Amino acid sequence: MTALNSKIFVAGNRGMVGSAIVRQLETSGHTNIITRTRTELDLTNQQAVLEFFQTEKIDQVYLAAAKVGGIVANNTYPADFIYENLMIQCNIIHSAHLANIQQLLFLGSSCIYPKLAEQPMKESALLTGTLEETNEPYAIAKIAGIKLCESYNRQYGRDYRSVMPTNLYGAHDNFHPENSHVIPALLRRFHEAKLNNDKEVIAWGSGKPMREFLYVDDMAAASVHVMNLDKVTYDENTDPMLSHINVGTGVDCTIRELVETVAKVVGFKGQIKFDKTKPDGAPRKLMDVGRLKSLGWQYSVVLEDGLRLAYQWFVDNQNEFRS
Repeated sequence: MTALNSKIFVAGNRGMVGSAIVRQLETSGHTNIITRTRTELDLTNQQAVLEFFQTEKIDQVYLAAAKVGGIVANNTYPADFIYENLMIQCNIIHSAHLANIQQLLFLGSSCIYPKLAEQPMKESALLTGTLEETNEPYAIAKIAGIKLCESYNRQYGRDYRSVMPTNLYGAHDNFHPENSHVIPALLRRFHEAKLNNDKEVIAWGSGKPMREFLYVDDMAAASVHVMNLDKVTYDENTDPMLSHINVGTGVDCTIRELVETVAKVVGFKGQIKFDKTKPDGAPRKLMDVGRLKSLGWQYSVVLEDGLRLAYQWFVDNQNEFRS
């Protein structure tokens, strides 16, 4: 168990996942959490990151910083997604090693798995098939992050771990009308439709694909849990597949079911139509979370309850989302 006065750096603390990890650590009694804004520390600047680690004498790192977005953003800015994520990961992981930091947790994404991977997706499915085209650059960057952690563990004996979350949502999500993920995009769209007394809302795709969603505070709790697993339990030499661990609910729903639940939570009474000319993405993305359960953790927030929490946060902070 990590000492409560250990110096912990949370990279990406202003993002949805990073801010949730900070909340989780604070709730657990940690008193020495180090954060930096983007203007204070450019994580794509190798020299700046190295100097930060050498100066601050960090004990533990949560690597939650990343450039993220939905289907539209991934299709529109593929170069940005692969470049920025590779740079952030390489700089933090390598600099942590050079600064002799032994513990690091890297947060990846379920998109690392092949588009047509057997469902539910096990950790062993990594690199067994072709990726989903719409977010391939982002996925390749995340796979590189896993392999960076594995490689520093193998060559230098580091304890760098990786967790692969399913689709996340919650407080501090990105509610941009074009560049956000499906849940924040739907919450905003239905909210504005309700305010405008619109008679219908158009959702992208056929509604048939199935997706799994995890409330971000559950993800934060899982991250801290995995970081604190005993080294012997986690040792990749004992079990190679523990080089990364799936984090999710193990439960999925159709996009149609999600859309209808969002409409219910928001209180939209109009019609819902699906634009089948828009891309669906992968037909199904469900995580096999058996490994994480065997290590003593499972989710606690069911989807409708989480959507209500996320919607309330959006309503309370909507002045930030006028664009």
